[in-house]
Amino acid sequence: MIFQAKRILQPLILALIVMQIGCTNKNEKQAQNQTSAPQESYYALSDFKFVPKIDVHAHINVESRTMIEQAKAYNFKLMVMAVDVVPEYPPMEEQIRVRVKHHKESPDVFAFTSAFTLEGWDEPDWSDKVIEQLKRDFKNGALGIKVWKNIGMGEKDKDGNLIMLDDPKFDRVFQFVKDQNKVVMSHAGEPKNCWLPIDEMTVNNDREYFSENPEYHMYLHPEMPSYEDQINARNNMLEKNKDMTFIAVHLATLEWSVDEIAAFLDRFPNASVDVAERLSHLQVQSIKDRQKVRNFIIKYQDRILYGTDFQELEDTNPSELKEVMLNTWMQDWKYFNTDEVMTAHQVNAEFQGLKLPKSVVDKIYLTNAQKIFPNAWEN
Repeated sequence: MIFQAKRILQPLILALIVMQIGCTNKNEKQAQNQTSAPQESYYALSDFKFVPKIDVHAHINVESRTMIEQAKAYNFKLMVMAVDVVPEYPPMEEQIRVRVKHHKESPDVFAFTSAFTLEGWDEPDWSDKVIEQLKRDFKNGALGIKVWKNIGMGEKDKDGNLIMLDDPKFDRVFQFVKDQNKVVMSHAGEPKNCWLPIDEMTVNNDREYFSENPEYHMYLHPEMPSYEDQINARNNMLEKNKDMTFIAVHLATLEWSVDEIAAFLDRFPNASVDVAERLSHLQVQSIKDRQKVRNFIIKYQDRILYGTDFQELEDTNPSELKEVMLNTWMQDWKYFNTDEVMTAHQVNAEFQGLKLPKSVVDKIYLTNAQKIFPNAWEN
């Protein structure tokens, strides 16, 4: 009986030993995997001042240096755009003069892009003159061009037809910019809210802007092209220039839907977007589905750029500008880097920060811009 018990127990003991060894090996492998797997790290609010950053969407139209000095103080570099905004901005020649001056004086902080006007559009040599101007601007340091919403929403030809961004007359200009390895930045149309009544708009900054600028509130102008017309004109132009290095500013004017932005980026692999003056629209979407917004940014982390749309003009109050810049920067940093429940004056409800990993934040705030504009900021 004892011998029989031994015969039964020995295989059981051996099986238990094998099982224990297997479990030990499994636990060791799990521990090794946990050790080797990269652990995500995150920035705190206190890191803001010390992390190198780039704001790819700014406007400085005067020789005063308030914005430049504030950028230096908080570890920012600036991409400052010229824009065909008449009469709010100076003539294009003056805009370029100011930008060249700042660039020469602060090449470590200040880089810039040029623009062109539609003056003389109906003349046969319009594109020749624009190209000659851009040759000079690029020689003087401009890294690309900005086209604005006046194309599609304001400027007309001699027959009274609105000039749209996919007009063949732009083809030679865009080809020249591509041939020079420069960047095209585009503000096409307006937020989708622009075609809604004020009280149906989704964010307060749109309500404020279109209340103060009724000429651009398309709900009041049904005779004008639709929202879809503006988006299609931009996309038609890109279909002709898929190899163009392109930044669709203001979240590609698709700010209302991360799904639409994703579809745009999938369709045009050389395009990126900036978040300037449209972050509130992501925050509104965060209220409904924070994880969806977070997943979108992580998936397209190589295609998203940080920008603000700050501007410094003749009548700008320096102390007020500094305060606005710092408050905006900190609010945006908090949204990207923490999971705190937040409020913002643009949004009429609480929302939670996205708490993105450092690796993603570094791309949005720095390295994506450096890839698009290599050697733009001299150290």
